[in-house]
Amino acid sequence: MPLTFINDELRALAARGHARRMRPIDGAQGRVVTVDGRPALNFSSNDYLGLAADARLRDAARNAMTDHGLGAGSSRLVAGSLGPHRRLEVALAAFHDREAALLFNSGYHANLGVLSALSGPEDVVFSDELNHASLIDGCKLARTRVVVYPHGDTATLARLLAEAPVARRKFVVTDTLFSMDGDFAQLPALRALADAHGAALVVDEAHATGVVGPGGRGLAAAHGIVPDVHIATLGKAFGVFGAYVTGSTALITFLLNRARSFVFTTALPVPVVAAATCAVTLVQSRAGDELRARLTRSCDEFAAGLVRLGLARGPAHPAPGPIFPVHVGDDHRVMEVSERLLGEGIFVQGIRPPTVAPGTARLRFSLSAAHEPDDVQLALRALAQLVSERALPQVPR
Repeated sequence: MPLTFINDELRALAARGHARRMRPIDGAQGRVVTVDGRPALNFSSNDYLGLAADARLRDAARNAMTDHGLGAGSSRLVAGSLGPHRRLEVALAAFHDREAALLFNSGYHANLGVLSALSGPEDVVFSDELNHASLIDGCKLARTRVVVYPHGDTATLARLLAEAPVARRKFVVTDTLFSMDGDFAQLPALRALADAHGAALVVDEAHATGVVGPGGRGLAAAHGIVPDVHIATLGKAFGVFGAYVTGSTALITFLLNRARSFVFTTALPVPVVAAATCAVTLVQSRAGDELRARLTRSCDEFAAGLVRLGLARGPAHPAPGPIFPVHVGDDHRVMEVSERLLGEGIFVQGIRPPTVAPGTARLRFSLSAAHEPDDVQLALRALAQLVSERALPQVPR
């Protein structure tokens, strides 16, 4: 049989502690989920503002379904561009104070489409070593030359840019809030380096949009920086699904002609688009400010607690992002600890290679504005118990 190798590969994954399975959860994403039949506090979701189950978004989706149906019919270049899609793009462009925006069906689609459309074998991309897999795969699809620089090391990036061979085009590509480490890119330095070396700055704000910056507009807005290409998602803080690119009208027109992941796929369902439009309005409103303030308080409390327990280095950042890695190291052990925490009513996933580097398996705590102060304290008490049992390694001081 030609596929008998599959069983061998699955056994090898299990032996290395890398086998994965999807945990069944019941009900909507939210503060509490039912995992394998057990209620648990949800520390695994990227629903940073708690909007995934928001009644206002549900109402917007329901109303749009009544007026426009469900599916978009085809690619927007074939079946036409519906009003809800156009209105969302206008709202997103205004949100980021850019000329235009273009919707994609996911962040993965957006990153593949952008990088494969803009770059090619004659070009060079300078990529942070911890960039998301979709950025890495976009470069592979483009067959562009890729120079990987150590995570956050702008001094090395400066040297690599200076030493780079002649190229048709240069791009500096980075996440702004890194999804597994929870730290931020040094955007001012990256913007300055890109300008000094004639490179375009491409940023993926997937985990920062809605969470940081004025009105939740992301890390670039927080620093007053305008990227050449700005990519973000609707599936995290906005609580819905899909992604988008904002920039100049010329950029957006180019992408709708050349980004294959836009051209050759059916557009997002109308109810999803309508819910996303509602979310964009909420995120930049006073209600959005209150949600971000609530999230920041929980993040500050959790960050300080990790420092006290010796699970993170201090002092805690005064305004950390919502992602907190707790390093375990061993791939089997991290899943044992994850299961132990689930027994304590805390749902937090163990993250293993290839998502993270070998030897750096971790628990990835993701906080939400939906969390109550008692939720954060419960998680810290459970971690304290694991520390006391030496089930979690403390970081060197």
